Amino acid sequence: MLAPERWSDVSPVRFAAIGLDHPHILGQVELLLRAGAELAAFYTGEDRLARPFAERYPRAVRVGDPRRIMEDGDIQLVVSAAVPCERAALGIAAMRHGKDFMVDKPGVTSLAQLDQVRDVQRETKRVFSICYSEHFCTRSTVRAGELVAAGAIGRVINFIGLGPHRLDEERRPDWFFSREQTGGILTDIASHQCEQFLFLTGAADAEIIAATVANRANPKTPELQDFGEILLRTPDATGYIRVDWFTPDGLPGWGDGRLVILGTEGYIELRKYLDVAGQGGADHLILVDRSGVHRIDCAAVELPYGPQLVRDVLQRTQTAMPQSRCFRAMEIALRAQALAEAS
Repeated sequence: MLAPERWSDVSPVRFAAIGLDHPHILGQVELLLRAGAELAAFYTGEDRLARPFAERYPRAVRVGDPRRIMEDGDIQLVVSAAVPCERAALGIAAMRHGKDFMVDKPGVTSLAQLDQVRDVQRETKRVFSICYSEHFCTRSTVRAGELVAAGAIGRVINFIGLGPHRLDEERRPDWFFSREQTGGILTDIASHQCEQFLFLTGAADAEIIAATVANRANPKTPELQDFGEILLRTPDATGYIRVDWFTPDGLPGWGDGRLVILGTEGYIELRKYLDVAGQGGADHLILVDRSGVHRIDCAAVELPYGPQLVRDVLQRTQTAMPQSRCFRAMEIALRAQALAEAS
C-alpha cells in the first residue's frame, strides 16, 4: 500500500498518474481534483518532470516502479500523458489490474493498438477514457453542445473544426518529431475535432471522404507533419477539419482554435481561446439565429467531465462519454491518418 497515512478518507476515488511527458497531465489531474478525487501517487522515470509535479502536488507519493501503482488495490483510476505510443500499453495494464484509465489524446497511435485496447476494455469492463480536452476542458464547447441539444440552431448539417497550434520547436522533446511515437498529426491533434464532430452531430460514425498530411515548412524535422485536414460525411452532415503547427509568433496564445456549427435554423461560432477581433478572455460563443446575433458568456458554464468520470468509476456507468464514441473518434482519426499517408 502506498503511504495510506498521507491520504484523506474523504475522497471516494483515489487515483495515480503514470507518465508526465505531456503538460496535459496537469489539466487531467485538476479535472479529477476539482471533482473530489484524490491524487495518491505518481510515477515518472524523469527527475526533470517529477520535481515540478511533486512541488505542485506535495501529498502525492512518487514511486520508483509503476507496478506499485498497478498492484495497489486502493487506487481505482490511473491517468496518463505518457509518450503517445506508450499510452495503449499503460491502459491495457491498468485495465487488467482492475483499474479504470483516463489518458490524454491520442489514446492510441495505431489501429492495432486500438484493437487491443478495445478487446481488453470489452473483456474487463473497465473505463478507458480519452480526455479530449478541446471538448471536455473548454466551457464554450460544453455550452455549444447544450445549445445544439436544445435545438437552438435546428438540425446540425455542417461542422468546421480548426486546430492551429504553436510549434515552439526549441522546447519540444525528441519524441515530438517522431512519426512512430506521435502517430502523426491527424492521429494526435485531429482526434479532438473527430470527437467533437460526433458529439455535435449526434452521429455514431462518419465516412472519411478525403484526408491530407504534409510537412510544408519544416525540412529539418522531416517526420513532423505540420499540416493536416480531413473531410467527413454522415447521412445528415458533413465536416471539415484542419490542424496545423503554423500559429504565428504574433498571436497572444498557443492557437486560435475555432468551431463553426451550421444548423438548419442558425449557426454557432466558437472562438475558444481568444478573440482576434479584440474582445478579452476565452470561450467566446456567438449564436446567430432567426432573432438576431447573440454573444453568450460561458464563464459560468460547468465542466461536467471530471465529476461524471468519477461517478462512472464508482457506479460503472458511461456518463462522461460513451465508450463507443471514445473509441470511434480515435478510429476515425487513425483511418484518416492512414488514408492521408497512402495518398
